[in-house]
Amino acid sequence: MFSQKSGYRLPAEWEPHAATWVAWPHRRASFLGNFDEVPVAFSKLVRLLARYEPVRVIGSEAVLRDASSQLQESSRVDFIEIPTNDSWLRDTGPVFLKSKGEQQELVVVDFGFNAWGGKYPPWDVDAAVAGKIARHLGLRVLETQIILEGGAIETDGEGTLLVNHRCIDDPRRNPGWSRGDLTAGLQSLLGIEKVLWASGDLAGDDTDGHIDQLARFVAPGCVVAARQPDRSDPNHKPLEANFDLLREFKDARGRMLDVVPINLPPSIRFGDVQLPASYLNFFILNGGVIVPTFDHDLDSDAIATIQKFFPHREIVPFSALELIRGRGAVHCVTSQQPAIECLGDECMLA
Repeated sequence: MFSQKSGYRLPAEWEPHAATWVAWPHRRASFLGNFDEVPVAFSKLVRLLARYEPVRVIGSEAVLRDASSQLQESSRVDFIEIPTNDSWLRDTGPVFLKSKGEQQELVVVDFGFNAWGGKYPPWDVDAAVAGKIARHLGLRVLETQIILEGGAIETDGEGTLLVNHRCIDDPRRNPGWSRGDLTAGLQSLLGIEKVLWASGDLAGDDTDGHIDQLARFVAPGCVVAARQPDRSDPNHKPLEANFDLLREFKDARGRMLDVVPINLPPSIRFGDVQLPASYLNFFILNGGVIVPTFDHDLDSDAIATIQKFFPHREIVPFSALELIRGRGAVHCVTSQQPAIECLGDECMLA
């Protein structure tokens, strides 16, 4: 396994971005129901993202023809030919690290990918996406034998990593690895001082409990965490257990975590399939936060809570009823590229 001791760190999502990457959906993707509604939802999201920062859309040549036809009038959107199996770029895309010193540099960690423990074959094309994006950007790639999706990790940018043991310490992803081995590997690869192992999952979540559905850093020392107050709801017990666990954690600086609840809507289903609807699947970008909504009264409560932590960013609701038919939302389909130099209103890759 690669060991990096050369002064890189995993930046927090609220740090400046050079761009957001998105993988355009196509008919092989894992969405339930009428697929024609999915690209329409993606086009709305990409236009929204482009209000705040450049967007880089990937796909095969044929897929990009569809994307460009729906985004013809959109500025700040580039189309890059990198084929995919599916559209969940948070999980298949690169994990960017930023150098700590004055000489700014980005590198990419290329974690292995096996479609969430082998659930959705084939995944060979998706497994190559992170490396291809790195090569497109001319960035050095750090390889590892650890299987990990980007939605499984969350950082405060100050050396603390929040993860869920169920989707990393998992024999379908990392057989033969102990929790200690994985902790040491993540610390070494990502420049992390402390790994906090959370728990829980949402009914219908085929990722086995990605942390971006359950708990998110909104500032160093502070996380928002999903709760379900209805005791009859299948999400109540696992979310309560995770909430209690989070309140026991100290971060890399020795601070007890301040844990702020966000209540999730009750069961949202497509036919007889429960979907994992979570307000925690928001995406922080330059000047804004895009929050998934589900046409429920609790939408406004979640938005108000998130707004408290980002008073200088625009909080933008985005209906995620189409995206969750693929069992994900806004954060799952986006992947931020950190900026290493800011010029005026634009943050660019130097």
